[in-house]
Formats: sequence, structure tokens, C-alpha cells
Amino acid sequence: MIQKKDKNEIRVIRHERVRKKISGTADRPRFCVYRSNKNIYVQVIDDVKGVTLCSASTLDAAVKENLGECDKKGAAALVGKVAAERAIAAGIKEVVFDRGGYIYTGRVAKVAEAAREAGLDF
Repeated sequence: MIQKKDKNEIRVIRHERVRKKISGTADRPRFCVYRSNKNIYVQVIDDVKGVTLCSASTLDAAVKENLGECDKKGAAALVGKVAAERAIAAGIKEVVFDRGGYIYTGRVAKVAEAAREAGLDF
């Protein structure tokens, strides 16, 4: 019988392959995106020190109060904007975008576009 691989397992393999090539430094940290069925999470990570410099998600109080009647893509754009504002406040202008093994479309693309509009350079 043919066994179909789990989609998340395939995503993790894709993410590991991408992570071999990209890494966050103090000058240019990694802008990492993780999405679940209901929420989306963003972290700005310095991989050299192993430290998360700032983060944002749809579960944050500042984001939750502004969500209102947003759909998932609207919420993703809001999270990208908030994450970019927090990164800029922390003195970060340039980042390396890590899509987390997800295909660059939908919510992942909305996060990136909103972060670029807020002033981050990818």
C-alpha cells in the first residue's frame, strides 16, 4: 500500500535544507515565520548568539486588540508590520527572510510584504 508523507514532515525537510544555506548574524538576523492553522508567529533571531531579538504573533495583546474582523491574511500582514516595527525599534534594519519551509504565497507572503512596507530590508 502506498503511504503518503505528512505535509508537515515534508515542510520540515524543506526547512532544514534551506537552513543549511541561511543563518542570522548580529548585523543581519533571521526573520523566521511559522504558521499554524489559526495563528502566525514571527521571530527575529541572531543565530550566532542563539538569541531571539524580537517577536510578534497573533496571540500578542498588542496585535489581538487590532485584529477585529481580519481574515488570516489580514492578521498575517498585521503581524509582519508589528514585527518589523519592533525590529526597527531594536536597531535592526536588514534581515534574512526565512519562510520556514512554507511556500512563498498567501499568509507567508503577506508577512514579508508588510514587513518591507514597514521599513525592513530583505
